[in-house]
Amino acid sequence: MAPAKLIVVVGPGPFDRSAGRSLASGTMDARVAVLASGQGTNLQALMDDPVVGPWIALAVSDRRDAPALERARARGVKAVFLDPAAYPDRPGYDRALRDLLESERIEYVALAGFMRIVGPEVVGAYAARMLNVHPALLPAFPGTQAVADALAWGAKVTGVTVHLVDEEVDHGPIVSQQAVELRDDDDWDSLELRIHRAEHRLFPAAVRALVEGRLKVEGRVVHVLEGSGE
Repeated sequence: MAPAKLIVVVGPGPFDRSAGRSLASGTMDARVAVLASGQGTNLQALMDDPVVGPWIALAVSDRRDAPALERARARGVKAVFLDPAAYPDRPGYDRALRDLLESERIEYVALAGFMRIVGPEVVGAYAARMLNVHPALLPAFPGTQAVADALAWGAKVTGVTVHLVDEEVDHGPIVSQQAVELRDDDDWDSLELRIHRAEHRLFPAAVRALVEGRLKVEGRVVHVLEGSGE
């Protein structure tokens, strides 16, 4: 007999009145932080989403000049540069990040091109409440060079993955994926552009499902439950 799978419904659930949320009423409050190191196009897609946008309460970057911070400020979202050089080691930075998130009463975290490994302090504090978007069809092409790696490998198909975050890099249970075909004339810029378009569709939908309590996890399999108004 196969061992029983652990089944977890992630998030507050559709009628968790103790959390002040109800899918039935169509009104929800949440506080989501977005961590980004670069241009912030996925942050922009989240802020532009009519449902997810009002939930974005904080943007954090490990780079002072990250355009993502300017995008957040332009929308009136609190933007924080958390300087890695201010901490003696990675665990110290991780603790500072956790303390920042907790001080801002953050409930959910979205990693949108954050180019640092998020350590166990944060992953543990936000277990099953943190999503990452990755520019490949995991488990293929993990790491920070996924677009270049797909081109160098001569892949015919790559894509986008949104997954729950665990303590291993690009490893957690997959919430959603979308394939992107490689063309014979593709270079890094053209392929990345199409991948970004897919990311901007998948990521807001996944964040919404997380916050609305519509992710049911069975082992490594994630079911996205249908919600009212879907």
